[in-house]
Amino acid sequence: MKIILNGKEDILPEGITVAGLISLKKINPDTIIVEYNYELVKSELWPDIFLKENDRLEILRLVGGG
Repeated sequence: MKIILNGKEDILPEGITVAGLISLKKINPDTIIVEYNYELVKSELWPDIFLKENDRLEILRLVGGG
């Protein structure tokens, strides 16, 4: 299945959720926010969102600093 992840095509297994994608990519969920099809989604909802063909996902990392 093809999705657009951070502006680039990515191929993922069928039936994967947002939480599954984050785990698959080995991303620390405590340091990111997720925009799913142009809407921010709370981390509590990530396990319930099953990705579909041509979905758009932006994973933004939070960076601290001064």
